[in-house]
Amino acid sequence: MDAWDANATDLVRRAAGKPIRVASKSLRSRALLRDVLGRDGFHGVLALTLSEALWLVGTELSSDVVVGYPTADRRGLARLAGDDELAAAITVMVDDVAQLDLVDAVAPADGRVEIRVCLELDLSWQPLGGRLRVGAKRSPLHSVDDIVRLAHAVQSRPGFRLVGILGYESQIAGVQDAPPGRGWRGRMVRSMQKRSWAELSERRVAAVEAVRKLADLEFVNGGGSGSIERTVSDLSITEVAAGSGLLAPRLFDGYTSFSPRPAAFFAVPVVRRPGPGIVTVAGGGYIASGAAGDDRLPVPWLPEGLTLDKDEGAGEAQTPLLGSPADDLAIGDRVWFRHAKAGELSERFDQYYLVRGERLVDTIATYRGDGKTFL
Repeated sequence: MDAWDANATDLVRRAAGKPIRVASKSLRSRALLRDVLGRDGFHGVLALTLSEALWLVGTELSSDVVVGYPTADRRGLARLAGDDELAAAITVMVDDVAQLDLVDAVAPADGRVEIRVCLELDLSWQPLGGRLRVGAKRSPLHSVDDIVRLAHAVQSRPGFRLVGILGYESQIAGVQDAPPGRGWRGRMVRSMQKRSWAELSERRVAAVEAVRKLADLEFVNGGGSGSIERTVSDLSITEVAAGSGLLAPRLFDGYTSFSPRPAAFFAVPVVRRPGPGIVTVAGGGYIASGAAGDDRLPVPWLPEGLTLDKDEGAGEAQTPLLGSPADDLAIGDRVWFRHAKAGELSERFDQYYLVRGERLVDTIATYRGDGKTFL
């Protein structure tokens, strides 16, 4: 919790006065969300799914939840469209007229409450006339004309209200610009990010200005834990999104702009000693989502000096660990690991144990511990 506090304070410093909307998928615990939303500088939730948003509002955790991705949850849309309180608190993401059609098919406009809508602007970098694409494949709304056309469509249809724009610069926020031991890659990434930022910031400002002529926008959201300083320098931005920077998983070790303190770990026991310099722990194969690679593996953290076996990696049933510290470990001792991405461990474990100093101060439920999975 000392690291958690330090990371939260640093995120607020980096946001330079702009509110931070908390990305709930990076925490997946109502207690942690409640803690951070109670701090100055944080306001509102960026949820993973509509069902999660309905739950968070229904349990009075937040009255301002933006669903970060388009939804095809018909049951959830029916609930949203039939409840004034939910509809006032939740904003759905749209990047295609077909998503509006789906809402109308579930709940016709003449018989439902007004649905709040946020448009997502694609902020990938597409040089060489679009023949190259750098960044996440998200929204099809890349140009100013693209987003203006959809804004017109939303404004012209009864039962919808356009309230926001979101753009996630994944090639900047989600890519380490100083990956440990890979200086050449860091230089390439920093060059790409500089060029990408120059293009996307100009395009985003133009898109926001154009849409503001059509709708009274309440918010323009951008960024992520890895790009806050750059994002808040864009005058069109009214808020930033962040979540992973609170827990600081291993994929956030390689940034030049900030150095968060690792706050989240999991521990597994030693169950075998196959030979000198080797121990085997039970389980441990909690692989992060994304393109398969070594950077998606958890890494042993304590005791220092242990490494994964390149032939076996992190396994579902067991994980061999190599290194001289193995000889000092007994059966039953714990090895502590860091996960590659924030939040995903909550899909494996029912609880977080909160430690301050060397003292256990609380045990809180993850979403799984609350009996919820929203994937």
